[in-house]
Formats: sequence, structure tokens, C-alpha cells
Amino acid sequence: VQLQASGGGSVQVGGSLRLSCAASGGAFDTYAMGWFRQPPAKEREFVAALNWDGSFTRYSDSVKGRFTISRDNVANMVYLQLNSLKPEDTAVYYCGANPRRASDIRYEYDWWGPGTLVTVSS
Repeated sequence: VQLQASGGGSVQVGGSLRLSCAASGGAFDTYAMGWFRQPPAKEREFVAALNWDGSFTRYSDSVKGRFTISRDNVANMVYLQLNSLKPEDTAVYYCGANPRRASDIRYEYDWWGPGTLVTVSS
């Protein structure tokens, strides 16, 4: 499956962004999907994930209550709504596909797309 994230940009503290991930090929509607991020000079970290139909979601503690993951299996899209943004949310955000489960473990994802940069300034 091919993935392409978009929607990043520069925003001030407290602002919002909506990231999108377009999927093509493969059996998208059977895959769990996840969002991870890589802050400057740090490792890629888990942000959010959801199962194949969106009935199960999980979030990292750092974004819980501020970010919302969702999907549209007709359009082959996954979204990440980012609200109440903080400077520490600055990172390149990546979407990944996992044919097994909505995991928070990076290495369990089989496919990744190019990331999209989110910059939060004060």
C-alpha cells in the first residue's frame, strides 16, 4: 500500500491543524492505521492509532484529549485532527499501515509514507 501524508504547516500555540493520509493499493479497509511523529533530533514516537473500522482508537498520553484520529474507508483516507497545539508538538508526522492491529509500536507497521512537517511557534 502507498501512503501520502499532507496538511502540515506552521501554526501558533493553541492553534489547530488537520492532517490527512491518502492510501492507495492494498486492502486499506482491513488495515489498522497509525500516526507517529519525529521531533527534531529525536526518535519517531507513537501518536495515535485506530483499527480497521475505527471502532477502537488509542492515543499517546501526550496528545490524549487534544488530537483525534479518524478514517474514511470509502475514500481510503485517515485523518489526524490536532487541537490546542503546543511547541512540543513540532515534528514530522507520518502515517503507517498495520495489517494486524492498532499498535503503538513503530516496528509493527509494514508501510509508511513520507511525512508532513508541523511547526508550532509561540
